[in-house]
Amino acid sequence: MSTQQTLFISSVQKELAQERRAVKNFVQADPSLSRFFNVFLFEDLPAADLRADAVYLSEVDRCTIYGFEDAQGVSPTEHEFDRATALGKPRLIYVHGADDTARNPKMRALVRKAGDQLIRRRFGDMRELLAAVNASLVEHLARTGALRTSPFDAAACAGATLSDLSPEKLALFLGRAQSQRGFALDLATPMTSALTQLSLLDTGQPSHAAVLLFGQAPQRFLPSSELKCMHFHGTQVSKPIPSYQIYKGTVFELVDQALDFCLSKIALTVGTRSAGPQAPVGYELPREAVAEAIVNAVAHRDYTSNASVQVMLFADRLEIWNPGELPPQLTVDNLRRPQASIPRNPRIAEPLFLARYIEKAGTGTLDMIHLCAQAGLPPPDFRQDGGQFIQTLWRPTVIDLVPGTEPQGTQSGTKLGTKLGTKSAPSRHQVGTKSKSSPKRALARL
Repeated sequence: MSTQQTLFISSVQKELAQERRAVKNFVQADPSLSRFFNVFLFEDLPAADLRADAVYLSEVDRCTIYGFEDAQGVSPTEHEFDRATALGKPRLIYVHGADDTARNPKMRALVRKAGDQLIRRRFGDMRELLAAVNASLVEHLARTGALRTSPFDAAACAGATLSDLSPEKLALFLGRAQSQRGFALDLATPMTSALTQLSLLDTGQPSHAAVLLFGQAPQRFLPSSELKCMHFHGTQVSKPIPSYQIYKGTVFELVDQALDFCLSKIALTVGTRSAGPQAPVGYELPREAVAEAIVNAVAHRDYTSNASVQVMLFADRLEIWNPGELPPQLTVDNLRRPQASIPRNPRIAEPLFLARYIEKAGTGTLDMIHLCAQAGLPPPDFRQDGGQFIQTLWRPTVIDLVPGTEPQGTQSGTKLGTKLGTKSAPSRHQVGTKSKSSPKRALARL
């Protein structure tokens, strides 16, 4: 990288002066970071016949990364934070201390505001602050390509060989990719050739993506890639859990199994064939919206995390949690508007696209919003919390029946209570762990 990036450090001017100075000195003294970053501190500017707010907002415009450290007192940095947000600058937020109760109300509001949009880090002392800053800057350089590192899903999966991949699962995928997207490779393509074409080999060894897509047993190498499904009768997490399933398998199988779990638990309406030979069928939550949320979680999760994707069905909502954070250029608010597609795991995203599980057009969240609106449901909620990205689909308070249909197990028009709950019939999903080894079910559900 020929041009240095500018790191703008902001905080309450009368607080954290030592911390601001320490961060600047740390970056400038580090042989690697100093190659990529110069640091802006407002107090280092010479005296000038200019208004202070004009100077620092102009510097925010020019900076590459915006860093904010907070102590107590009224923050003079909210304009800077808003300007950095509007301009799509990567924002790194560090909050001093673990307790916000003693802070000025305006400062607490700013901390909450930042926390609603991105992950903030807390630090207790100078050592913790510098370690957090270092980790954030290195991650930024890696993500933007300045360090020339490969994505995790493109790197070789330690210990995995071609014999750990399933020829049947690969052939099933190639058949679907050819029929859905006109993919050039056919079912007879040798495994090595197909994996090379899909960029799923790293110096001849299967990548993490290859194992997650076509592995005989992906969780043998990546245990946390399993997916957990839970169903609660109420609106809170509580024990005992009425239905709890841990699924294992490829990303295709995980999506299909989680979707099947959800659809087996929510209300289904079946018509009478009065309008034609085919009886109309509809779920209380749009099937495509549920599928989109599950695919989002599996495709965009952080596979370096020890956490798993969790699908939790409550009496009033469906929540889907996945480990990972939104890219810095995206905010939760952006998800409600057209945006670029920025896959966290590009090697996984391409086969999901070819199999028509995703579109790679940045339209997934917009599709969910549209589908829920069509069904007369509130818009989905999106939020980040403690390194997790959370999608929420709200269940209806009563079933809005399709004309000529009736809910299974009830009389036509019967209200099912203030909130829909568990189906009365026993579910085939019980507590346990499942691994569906047959690839015929996968790639055929969405």
